[in-house]
Amino acid sequence: MTTEGCLRVGQEAPEFMATAVFDQEFKTVKLSDYRGQYVVLFFYP
Repeated sequence: MTTEGCLRVGQEAPEFMATAVFDQEFKTVKLSDYRGQYVVLFFYP
């Protein structure tokens, strides 16, 4: 990561875990669960 805390193009995102809604159920997901796949993240407050 850069000194501003932002990623640059081509850098890997840091590992994280979050609760997500998947098939109308809450599920804990990790970024590493999707290694090697394209991932699009949406964050809502």
